[in-house]
Amino acid sequence: MNLNAFSLENKIAWITGASYGIGFAIAEAYADCGATIVFNDINEELVNKGLKAYEEKGIKARGFVCDVTDEKAVNELVKTVEEEIGVIDILVNNAGIIRRIPMTEMSAEEFRKVIDVDLNAPFICAKAVIPSMKKKGHGKIINICSMMSELGRETVSAYAAAKGGLKMLTKNICSEFGEFNIQCNGIGPGYIETPQTAPLRERQPDGSRHPFDQFIISKTPAARWGKTEDLQGPAVFLASDASDFVNGHILYVDGGILAYIGKQP
Repeated sequence: MNLNAFSLENKIAWITGASYGIGFAIAEAYADCGATIVFNDINEELVNKGLKAYEEKGIKARGFVCDVTDEKAVNELVKTVEEEIGVIDILVNNAGIIRRIPMTEMSAEEFRKVIDVDLNAPFICAKAVIPSMKKKGHGKIINICSMMSELGRETVSAYAAAKGGLKMLTKNICSEFGEFNIQCNGIGPGYIETPQTAPLRERQPDGSRHPFDQFIISKTPAARWGKTEDLQGPAVFLASDASDFVNGHILYVDGGILAYIGKQP
């Protein structure tokens, strides 16, 4: 087996929304494997926060302020990267939002905003990098999907619709551009320990688990929340030459939730 197939040396990786959290963890893994890191975020404050975090890890990264729902801004970012750094080899569509609002209380505007960030933006970013990937004869696009690409749940109608659509966009990019040696796959994280989920994991005053924490543990065969590090190996695999014949696949990193019906009461 050629372990060099997992190397990302001389590759340029653009991870959207990678100032912190899952995107940052993926970028860190790519840097460890030799890739040059490019990331963006929605405002200068987040970009500066990300640059500081990368610097603390000893990673040289280029950060850009860019709204991934703005096609003109995305095209300008890609043009700048190609001129100043080189052709993007790896795109990770990580930027995303969620709005937990009961469907009948959610406005159409709120619904559209989630669709715009979680589905339209990956389309815009992929569209921007594919032409140069075609010319180069190789490229990797990784969409951060979700268990909500497969399941529904209360209050997340827009998010589930977007992530279900992202699953099918992943398959369609594979179908349309596979002949150009471009692989498009997805990663579907389970419930991951991040700053955003920290309140859901806090112990109650009596020492018991938060009700949502109990729910997740009971539904996960691994009996724990995932860590951002759990996503690094799968992300490296899908970005590397080791996955050149893997295309249109969603790799769920969920501790087994989607395989499990739950314990009998």
